[in-house]
Amino acid sequence: MSKKTVLYIEDERQIGEWVVRNLEERGYGVVWLESGEGASEAAGECDAAVLDIMLPGLDGFTVGQRLKRDRPSMPVMMLSARTSIDDKLEALRFADDYLTKPFHPDELAARIEVMLRRSAPAEPEGRRIGHLLVYERENRVEDTDTGEEIALTGKQFHIFMYFLRHLGQILTKEQIYEAVWGEPYMDGDKTLMVHIRYLREKIERDPGSPQIVETVRGIGYRVKG
Repeated sequence: MSKKTVLYIEDERQIGEWVVRNLEERGYGVVWLESGEGASEAAGECDAAVLDIMLPGLDGFTVGQRLKRDRPSMPVMMLSARTSIDDKLEALRFADDYLTKPFHPDELAARIEVMLRRSAPAEPEGRRIGHLLVYERENRVEDTDTGEEIALTGKQFHIFMYFLRHLGQILTKEQIYEAVWGEPYMDGDKTLMVHIRYLREKIERDPGSPQIVETVRGIGYRVKG
């Protein structure tokens, strides 16, 4: 998982240094501000925001509402020593969580993790081809028998994607080569055949009797889907 960055707004320096140190020790990047000034600009590089309600200048409610207006998908947590239900209800009209002070750093980190998990985009669904799951946007192929990723070279992946974009079609060597390499196919060139042999060795259960990339004798290849 890539490193996540938290926008943290707290004007009490001792608390701020303590929270920043704890979050950084847990692997988070932290952008710490001591007021709401510049919060919208700073939020552009952050994945979540944690802010105190009692701030100099603009209060945390106003800052949090602006952050949500500018970045609706970014989770926001409010921190406060206030325990009244009215404050909590006001915060939760726009914020994703509310934590009262004093708090334990384990709880803060756990709540941030939950917010990030809830706001994360859904994993793209893989395309099923035989015993394979193909994630085209991620350039990833997974073997459902083992649950392991199959490491394809760039050319192998491009060849396979070309087959998948033309499922069920019989494709000639010339078509495949010119689409993947971007140059004319030369009669007798074995480059494509070598790449397809290596591709089969990685994706077929039995490369000697391929069920995914079929050879259509005298014409070319086909993936039925």
